[in-house]
Amino acid sequence: MSQQDSPTPYPHWMLREIHEQPDSLTATLDRYVGPDGFREEVCQPIRTWLVAANKEIVIAASGSSRHAGMIAEILIEDICGTPVDVEYASEYCYRPERATKNAALLVISQSGETADTLAALRKANEAGHPTLAITNVINSTMAREASASFCTLAGRERAIPATKSFTAQLLNLQLLSLLAAESQQAIDAAELKTRLAQLASLPDTIKVQLEGWETAARAAADHFKEAESFLYLGRGVHYPVAREGALKLKESAYLHAEGYPSGELKHGPNALVSERIPLVMIATVDRSDADSVQRYDKVVQLMRDMRTQGANILAIANVGDQEVAAVATQVISVAEAPEPLLAICEVIPLQMLSYFMAINRGIDVDHPRNLTKAVLAE
Repeated sequence: MSQQDSPTPYPHWMLREIHEQPDSLTATLDRYVGPDGFREEVCQPIRTWLVAANKEIVIAASGSSRHAGMIAEILIEDICGTPVDVEYASEYCYRPERATKNAALLVISQSGETADTLAALRKANEAGHPTLAITNVINSTMAREASASFCTLAGRERAIPATKSFTAQLLNLQLLSLLAAESQQAIDAAELKTRLAQLASLPDTIKVQLEGWETAARAAADHFKEAESFLYLGRGVHYPVAREGALKLKESAYLHAEGYPSGELKHGPNALVSERIPLVMIATVDRSDADSVQRYDKVVQLMRDMRTQGANILAIANVGDQEVAAVATQVISVAEAPEPLLAICEVIPLQMLSYFMAINRGIDVDHPRNLTKAVLAE
Protein backbone atom coordinates (compact mmCIF):
# COMPACT_ATOMS: atom_id res chain seq x y z
CA MET A 1 0.00 0.00 0.00
CA SER A 2 1.44 3.38 -0.99
CA GLN A 3 1.70 6.28 1.43
CA GLN A 4 -1.04 7.99 -0.56
CA ASP A 5 -3.40 5.12 0.34
CA SER A 6 -2.56 4.93 4.04
CA PRO A 7 -2.06 7.44 6.84
CA THR A 8 1.56 6.30 7.32
CA PRO A 9 3.59 7.44 9.22
CA TYR A 10 0.57 8.32 11.38
CA PRO A 11 -1.84 5.75 12.85
CA HIS A 12 -4.95 7.54 11.52
CA TRP A 13 -5.90 9.87 8.70
CA MET A 14 -7.22 12.45 11.15
CA LEU A 15 -3.82 12.85 12.81
CA ARG A 16 -2.04 12.87 9.45
CA GLU A 17 -4.38 15.56 8.14
CA ILE A 18 -3.87 17.66 11.27
CA HIS A 19 -0.14 17.55 10.55
CA GLU A 20 -0.70 18.39 6.88
CA GLN A 21 -2.13 21.81 7.73
CA PRO A 22 1.05 23.84 7.16
CA ASP A 23 1.26 22.40 3.63
CA SER A 24 -2.45 22.87 2.88
CA LEU A 25 -2.31 26.47 4.07
CA THR A 26 0.77 27.12 1.95
CA ALA A 27 -0.88 25.66 -1.16
CA THR A 28 -4.04 27.71 -0.63
CA LEU A 29 -2.10 30.90 0.02
CA ASP A 30 0.12 30.42 -3.04
CA ARG A 31 -2.93 30.17 -5.28
CA TYR A 32 -4.24 33.60 -4.34
CA VAL A 33 -1.23 35.62 -3.21
CA GLY A 34 2.05 36.25 -5.01
CA PRO A 35 5.20 38.25 -4.18
CA ASP A 36 3.49 41.52 -5.09
CA GLY A 37 0.09 40.93 -3.49
CA PHE A 38 -3.10 39.28 -4.69
CA ARG A 39 -2.93 37.29 -7.93
CA GLU A 40 -5.38 39.22 -10.08
CA GLU A 41 -6.07 36.41 -12.55
CA VAL A 42 -7.67 34.24 -9.84
CA CYS A 43 -8.94 36.99 -7.54
CA GLN A 44 -10.81 39.07 -10.13
CA PRO A 45 -14.07 37.02 -9.97
CA ILE A 46 -14.00 37.38 -6.17
CA ARG A 47 -13.48 41.13 -6.50
CA THR A 48 -16.46 41.30 -8.86
CA TRP A 49 -18.62 39.49 -6.30
CA LEU A 50 -17.44 41.86 -3.56
CA VAL A 51 -18.55 44.90 -5.58
CA ALA A 52 -22.08 43.51 -5.48
CA ALA A 53 -21.69 42.47 -1.84
CA ASN A 54 -20.58 45.73 -0.29
CA LYS A 55 -24.04 46.49 1.16
CA GLU A 56 -24.72 43.15 2.89
CA ILE A 57 -23.49 39.56 2.91
CA VAL A 58 -25.34 36.46 4.05
CA ILE A 59 -23.29 33.35 4.78
CA ALA A 60 -25.06 29.98 4.58
CA ALA A 61 -23.25 26.89 5.82
CA SER A 62 -23.53 23.85 8.09
CA GLY A 63 -21.37 22.18 10.73
CA SER A 64 -17.72 23.24 10.82
CA SER A 65 -18.22 25.40 7.74
CA ARG A 66 -20.79 27.47 9.63
CA HIS A 67 -18.26 28.06 12.40
CA ALA A 68 -15.84 29.32 9.75
CA GLY A 69 -18.63 31.63 8.58
CA MET A 70 -19.09 32.98 12.10
CA ILE A 71 -15.42 33.91 12.17
CA ALA A 72 -15.79 35.55 8.76
CA GLU A 73 -18.64 37.68 10.08
CA ILE A 74 -16.34 39.19 12.71
CA LEU A 75 -13.39 39.60 10.36
CA ILE A 76 -15.35 41.35 7.60
CA GLU A 77 -17.44 43.57 9.85
CA ASP A 78 -14.41 44.61 11.91
CA ILE A 79 -12.16 45.49 8.98
CA CYS A 80 -14.60 47.23 6.63
CA GLY A 81 -18.02 47.45 8.28
CA THR A 82 -19.98 45.48 5.69
CA PRO A 83 -22.93 43.86 7.52
CA VAL A 84 -22.71 40.06 7.58
CA ASP A 85 -25.38 37.60 8.69
CA VAL A 86 -24.59 33.91 9.22
CA GLU A 87 -27.42 31.45 8.63
CA TYR A 88 -27.75 27.71 9.02
CA ALA A 89 -28.01 26.58 5.40
CA SER A 90 -30.85 24.24 6.35
CA GLU A 91 -32.82 27.21 7.69
CA TYR A 92 -31.98 29.68 4.90
CA CYS A 93 -33.62 27.38 2.37
CA TYR A 94 -37.02 27.79 3.99
CA ARG A 95 -37.02 31.52 4.61
CA PRO A 96 -39.41 33.58 2.45
CA GLU A 97 -37.71 35.67 -0.20
CA ARG A 98 -38.65 38.93 1.53
CA ALA A 99 -36.70 37.75 4.60
CA THR A 100 -33.48 36.95 2.70
CA LYS A 101 -33.08 40.59 1.60
CA ASN A 102 -31.17 41.63 -1.47
CA ALA A 103 -27.89 40.39 -0.03
CA ALA A 104 -25.00 38.65 -1.71
CA LEU A 105 -24.71 35.03 -0.59
CA LEU A 106 -21.54 33.21 0.43
CA VAL A 107 -21.79 29.43 0.81
CA ILE A 108 -19.07 27.40 2.51
CA SER A 109 -18.77 23.62 2.11
CA GLN A 110 -15.80 21.26 2.17
CA SER A 111 -17.25 18.96 -0.47
CA GLY A 112 -19.20 21.54 -2.45
CA GLU A 113 -22.07 19.02 -2.50
CA THR A 114 -23.68 19.45 0.95
CA ALA A 115 -27.41 19.13 0.27
CA ASP A 116 -28.81 21.98 2.35
CA THR A 117 -25.98 24.37 1.45
CA LEU A 118 -26.43 23.59 -2.24
CA ALA A 119 -30.15 24.25 -1.86
CA ALA A 120 -29.35 27.63 -0.29
CA LEU A 121 -27.06 28.47 -3.22
CA ARG A 122 -29.73 27.56 -5.76
CA LYS A 123 -32.35 29.58 -3.91
CA ALA A 124 -30.10 32.64 -4.04
CA ASN A 125 -29.24 32.07 -7.70
CA GLU A 126 -32.92 31.83 -8.62
CA ALA A 127 -33.58 35.09 -6.79
CA GLY A 128 -30.78 36.80 -8.73
CA HIS A 129 -28.45 37.32 -5.78
CA PRO A 130 -24.70 37.30 -6.51
CA THR A 131 -23.19 34.12 -5.03
CA LEU A 132 -19.72 33.01 -3.98
CA ALA A 133 -18.73 29.44 -3.08
CA ILE A 134 -15.82 28.43 -0.85
CA THR A 135 -15.27 24.70 -1.33
CA ASN A 136 -12.36 22.26 -1.24
CA VAL A 137 -13.26 20.63 -4.59
CA ILE A 138 -12.55 22.82 -7.56
CA ASN A 139 -15.08 21.12 -9.87
CA SER A 140 -17.83 20.63 -7.27
CA THR A 141 -21.43 21.53 -8.00
CA MET A 142 -21.28 24.64 -5.81
CA ALA A 143 -18.04 25.81 -7.42
CA ARG A 144 -19.66 25.46 -10.85
CA GLU A 145 -23.04 27.00 -10.03
CA ALA A 146 -21.98 30.01 -7.95
CA SER A 147 -21.32 33.38 -9.56
CA ALA A 148 -17.71 33.03 -8.38
CA SER A 149 -15.64 30.21 -6.90
CA PHE A 150 -13.02 30.65 -4.15
CA CYS A 151 -11.62 27.14 -3.68
CA THR A 152 -9.29 26.01 -0.93
CA LEU A 153 -6.40 23.71 -1.77
CA ALA A 154 -6.38 21.50 1.30
CA GLY A 155 -6.28 18.32 -0.77
CA ARG A 156 -8.43 15.27 -0.23
CA GLU A 157 -9.59 14.94 3.38
CA ARG A 158 -10.25 11.28 4.23
CA ALA A 159 -11.12 11.46 7.92
CA ILE A 160 -14.71 12.47 8.52
CA PRO A 161 -13.87 15.14 11.16
CA ALA A 162 -12.83 18.30 9.29
CA THR A 163 -9.36 19.51 10.19
CA LYS A 164 -7.19 20.80 7.33
CA SER A 165 -10.25 21.78 5.29
CA PHE A 166 -11.47 23.95 8.18
CA THR A 167 -8.25 25.91 8.59
CA ALA A 168 -8.02 26.33 4.80
CA GLN A 169 -11.52 27.84 4.89
CA LEU A 170 -10.38 30.23 7.62
CA LEU A 171 -7.43 31.26 5.48
CA ASN A 172 -9.68 31.98 2.48
CA LEU A 173 -11.98 33.99 4.71
CA GLN A 174 -9.02 36.00 6.00
CA LEU A 175 -8.14 36.75 2.37
CA LEU A 176 -11.76 37.61 1.61
CA SER A 177 -11.85 40.14 4.45
CA LEU A 178 -8.67 41.77 3.11
CA LEU A 179 -10.02 41.85 -0.44
CA ALA A 180 -13.22 43.45 0.89
CA ALA A 181 -11.25 46.04 2.85
CA GLU A 182 -9.09 46.82 -0.17
CA SER A 183 -12.11 47.19 -2.46
CA GLN A 184 -13.71 49.64 -0.03
CA GLN A 185 -10.46 51.49 0.65
CA ALA A 186 -10.73 50.56 4.32
CA ILE A 187 -7.08 49.48 4.40
CA ASP A 188 -4.01 51.18 2.96
CA ALA A 189 -1.33 49.49 0.89
CA ALA A 190 1.18 49.33 3.74
CA GLU A 191 -1.23 47.62 6.14
CA LEU A 192 -2.38 45.21 3.44
CA LYS A 193 1.24 44.26 2.74
CA THR A 194 1.84 43.68 6.45
CA ARG A 195 -1.24 41.49 6.84
CA LEU A 196 -0.40 39.39 3.78
CA ALA A 197 3.13 38.92 5.13
CA GLN A 198 1.68 37.74 8.44
CA LEU A 199 -0.46 35.21 6.59
CA ALA A 200 2.56 34.07 4.58
CA SER A 201 4.44 33.29 7.81
CA LEU A 202 1.52 31.38 9.32
CA PRO A 203 2.31 27.89 7.93
CA ASP A 204 5.82 27.95 9.41
CA THR A 205 4.47 29.35 12.68
CA ILE A 206 2.11 26.38 12.91
CA LYS A 207 4.65 23.80 11.76
CA VAL A 208 7.10 24.51 14.58
CA GLN A 209 4.33 24.17 17.18
CA LEU A 210 2.72 20.91 16.02
CA GLU A 211 4.92 18.56 18.06
CA GLY A 212 4.42 20.55 21.25
CA TRP A 213 0.68 20.78 20.70
CA GLU A 214 0.47 17.04 20.17
CA THR A 215 2.33 16.31 23.40
CA ALA A 216 0.21 18.76 25.39
CA ALA A 217 -3.08 17.57 23.86
CA ARG A 218 -2.22 13.94 24.62
CA ALA A 219 -1.49 14.87 28.25
CA ALA A 220 -4.74 16.85 28.54
CA ALA A 221 -6.75 13.96 27.07
CA ASP A 222 -5.22 11.60 29.62
CA HIS A 223 -5.97 14.04 32.43
CA PHE A 224 -9.63 14.47 31.44
CA LYS A 225 -10.28 10.90 30.28
CA GLU A 226 -13.01 10.32 32.88
CA ALA A 227 -15.03 13.40 31.88
CA GLU A 228 -18.29 12.84 30.02
CA SER A 229 -19.18 16.45 29.20
CA PHE A 230 -17.24 19.64 28.43
CA LEU A 231 -18.04 23.33 28.15
CA TYR A 232 -15.92 25.29 25.64
CA LEU A 233 -15.67 29.06 26.11
CA GLY A 234 -14.30 31.89 23.98
CA ARG A 235 -14.88 35.58 23.34
CA GLY A 236 -15.00 37.46 20.05
CA VAL A 237 -13.39 35.56 17.19
CA HIS A 238 -12.54 32.80 19.67
CA TYR A 239 -16.19 31.96 20.37
CA PRO A 240 -16.69 30.19 17.00
CA VAL A 241 -13.41 28.37 17.67
CA ALA A 242 -14.87 27.18 20.98
CA ARG A 243 -17.95 25.92 19.10
CA GLU A 244 -15.73 24.14 16.60
CA GLY A 245 -13.71 22.53 19.40
CA ALA A 246 -16.92 21.28 21.00
CA LEU A 247 -18.19 19.90 17.68
CA LYS A 248 -14.90 18.06 17.10
CA LEU A 249 -15.18 16.40 20.51
CA LYS A 250 -18.76 15.32 19.83
CA GLU A 251 -18.12 13.79 16.44
CA SER A 252 -14.69 12.31 17.22
CA ALA A 253 -14.99 11.07 20.81
CA TYR A 254 -18.79 10.76 21.26
CA LEU A 255 -18.64 13.09 24.25
CA HIS A 256 -21.17 15.80 25.02
CA ALA A 257 -19.72 19.26 24.59
CA GLU A 258 -21.13 22.75 24.08
CA GLY A 259 -19.50 25.98 22.99
CA TYR A 260 -20.53 29.30 24.56
CA PRO A 261 -19.35 32.90 24.59
CA SER A 262 -17.32 33.23 27.79
CA GLY A 263 -19.57 35.98 29.10
CA GLU A 264 -22.62 33.71 28.88
CA LEU A 265 -21.32 31.09 31.32
CA LYS A 266 -22.87 32.72 34.37
CA HIS A 267 -26.20 33.09 32.56
CA GLY A 268 -27.20 29.48 33.10
CA PRO A 269 -24.49 27.02 31.95
CA ASN A 270 -22.52 27.60 35.16
CA ALA A 271 -25.02 25.31 36.92
CA LEU A 272 -23.36 22.42 35.03
CA VAL A 273 -19.80 23.21 36.07
CA SER A 274 -18.27 20.64 38.40
CA GLU A 275 -15.12 18.57 38.78
CA ARG A 276 -16.53 16.09 36.24
CA ILE A 277 -17.55 18.73 33.67
CA PRO A 278 -14.35 20.58 32.74
CA LEU A 279 -14.10 23.95 31.08
CA VAL A 280 -12.02 24.44 27.94
CA MET A 281 -11.26 28.16 27.94
CA ILE A 282 -9.59 30.04 25.10
CA ALA A 283 -7.43 32.68 26.76
CA THR A 284 -5.04 33.82 24.04
CA VAL A 285 -4.36 37.51 23.51
CA ASP A 286 -2.92 39.91 20.95
CA ARG A 287 -1.15 42.49 23.11
CA SER A 288 -1.10 45.00 20.23
CA ASP A 289 -4.92 45.01 20.07
CA ALA A 290 -6.68 46.90 22.89
CA ASP A 291 -9.96 45.04 22.32
CA SER A 292 -8.15 41.71 22.49
CA VAL A 293 -6.51 42.70 25.78
CA GLN A 294 -9.87 43.69 27.22
CA ARG A 295 -11.40 40.35 26.23
CA TYR A 296 -8.41 38.50 27.67
CA ASP A 297 -8.68 40.30 31.02
CA LYS A 298 -12.34 39.31 31.27
CA VAL A 299 -11.52 35.68 30.46
CA VAL A 300 -8.78 35.51 33.09
CA GLN A 301 -11.11 36.95 35.72
CA LEU A 302 -13.71 34.35 34.79
CA MET A 303 -11.08 31.63 35.13
CA ARG A 304 -10.29 32.84 38.65
CA ASP A 305 -13.98 32.79 39.54
CA MET A 306 -14.37 29.27 38.18
CA ARG A 307 -11.32 27.95 40.02
CA THR A 308 -12.75 29.36 43.26
CA GLN A 309 -15.90 27.45 42.40
CA GLY A 310 -13.84 24.25 42.03
CA ALA A 311 -13.81 23.92 38.22
CA ASN A 312 -11.23 21.98 36.25
CA ILE A 313 -9.92 24.18 33.43
CA LEU A 314 -8.01 23.39 30.26
CA ALA A 315 -6.74 26.70 28.91
CA ILE A 316 -5.50 27.54 25.44
CA ALA A 317 -3.14 30.42 26.20
CA ASN A 318 -0.09 32.26 24.93
CA VAL A 319 3.35 30.74 25.45
CA GLY A 320 4.72 31.79 28.84
CA ASP A 321 1.44 33.19 30.20
CA GLN A 322 1.96 32.72 33.93
CA GLU A 323 -1.28 34.48 34.81
CA VAL A 324 -3.31 31.78 33.07
CA ALA A 325 -1.03 28.97 34.25
CA ALA A 326 -1.66 30.00 37.86
CA VAL A 327 -5.40 29.24 37.62
CA ALA A 328 -5.70 26.56 34.93
CA THR A 329 -5.55 22.83 35.59
CA GLN A 330 -3.91 22.15 32.22
CA VAL A 331 -2.51 24.57 29.62
CA ILE A 332 -1.84 24.18 25.90
CA SER A 333 0.36 27.03 24.73
CA VAL A 334 0.08 28.91 21.44
CA ALA A 335 2.69 31.35 20.17
CA GLU A 336 1.70 35.01 20.08
CA ALA A 337 0.10 36.14 16.83
CA PRO A 338 -2.25 38.85 15.56
CA GLU A 339 -5.80 38.31 16.82
CA PRO A 340 -7.29 37.09 13.49
CA LEU A 341 -4.52 34.51 13.06
CA LEU A 342 -4.86 33.18 16.59
CA ALA A 343 -8.16 31.60 15.57
CA ILE A 344 -6.40 29.42 13.00
CA CYS A 345 -3.61 28.46 15.39
CA GLU A 346 -5.67 27.67 18.49
CA VAL A 347 -8.17 25.40 16.75
CA ILE A 348 -5.41 22.90 15.89
CA PRO A 349 -4.67 21.90 19.53
CA LEU A 350 -8.43 21.47 19.97
CA GLN A 351 -8.47 19.12 16.98
CA MET A 352 -5.66 17.15 18.61
CA LEU A 353 -7.49 17.05 21.94
CA SER A 354 -10.52 15.54 20.20
CA TYR A 355 -8.30 13.01 18.44
CA PHE A 356 -6.65 11.77 21.62
CA MET A 357 -9.90 11.74 23.59
CA ALA A 358 -11.31 9.49 20.85
CA ILE A 359 -8.27 7.21 20.81
CA ASN A 360 -8.45 6.83 24.59
CA ARG A 361 -12.05 5.66 24.16
CA GLY A 362 -11.17 3.11 21.46
CA ILE A 363 -13.08 4.93 18.70
CA ASP A 364 -12.39 4.63 14.98
CA VAL A 365 -11.69 8.34 14.71
CA ASP A 366 -11.56 8.38 10.91
CA HIS A 367 -15.07 6.86 10.62
CA PRO A 368 -17.21 7.98 13.58
CA ARG A 369 -20.63 6.37 13.82
CA ASN A 370 -23.67 7.84 12.08
CA LEU A 371 -21.61 10.41 10.15
CA THR A 372 -20.57 10.79 6.52
CA LYS A 373 -17.98 13.06 4.95
CA ALA A 374 -20.58 14.91 2.89
CA VAL A 375 -24.26 15.19 3.84
CA LEU A 376 -25.88 14.62 0.46
CA ALA A 377 -29.50 14.43 1.67
CA GLU A 378 -31.33 16.33 4.40
